[in-house]
Amino acid sequence: MESIFGATLFLMLLTALAAEDGCICEKNKRAICTGNSPYSCECRAVGSNQPLDCSTLTSKCLLMKAEMVPVKGRRFEKPEGALLDNDGLYNPDCDNDGNFKARQCNLTDTCWCVNSAGVRRTDKGDKSMKCSELVRTNWIFIRLKHKEGEAPFSEPELVKSLQQLIQNRYMLHQKYITAIEYDSPYIHIDLKQNATQKDRGDVDIADVAYYFEKDIKGDSVFHRGMFNVSVNEQPLDIEETLIYYVDEKPPEFSMQRLAPGIIAVVVVVILAIIIGITVLVITRRRSSGKYKKVEIKEMGEIRSGQNA
Repeated sequence: MESIFGATLFLMLLTALAAEDGCICEKNKRAICTGNSPYSCECRAVGSNQPLDCSTLTSKCLLMKAEMVPVKGRRFEKPEGALLDNDGLYNPDCDNDGNFKARQCNLTDTCWCVNSAGVRRTDKGDKSMKCSELVRTNWIFIRLKHKEGEAPFSEPELVKSLQQLIQNRYMLHQKYITAIEYDSPYIHIDLKQNATQKDRGDVDIADVAYYFEKDIKGDSVFHRGMFNVSVNEQPLDIEETLIYYVDEKPPEFSMQRLAPGIIAVVVVVILAIIIGITVLVITRRRSSGKYKKVEIKEMGEIRSGQNA
């Protein structure tokens, strides 16, 4: 009887734990999880149905793919034919390990090559476009701007707070955080990670940057744990975020990549140089012509004097 009672109590305890914790992926709310308890929980990524290891960060490629799946139950549907400004967001092709495939295409015949962070590194082309390799992003440069308060933060305390955040929340080893600099109100963070440095269990800096960006924009991927950074109990409110991706190999953009304004400046500079050269040549020719005319006039006067 006691053994039956003990087994029943154990099952009740498991049920209570399951009801409390649920079968969820703590580090990815965009996951579908099944299981009778947290101990038999299996989770797969939305959009790709790939199995997830919820003890670590989900790859950026799988997260982006999940974001392209419409959320059910929304009250307001977008108008037919409306366009979404999804700068940097597209429905990516991921390999079996959740990494970006080197070539990405949209729903039409337009394709392009990306780096390991999924950022376009070539001009766009048609489906005949070839991407021979997935070039690794080995340096991520993050620039933040916080809201200006009464006084700047203490730089050592701010650096310490951000280091702890990146290490604890995103599980990135300290050796990949190569710099954190502060010049109020701007903050600069360097994450560097070569392919040879990255161990099997290490999270990727591209995934860390994506989770970090989502946290700052109030669209956290985590199920729990509010994003809250403070320095000496003073909130660090970020109002501007810029993330730059540097690859092991330089990008392959043509002049078409340049913004119209930059192209206009280049054209004006070239025209100014051409006009300057033209004016210089004409001025020299005129000066040379005047000199020749004076020389001829003087020679004529000398000859007239000799004849006289």
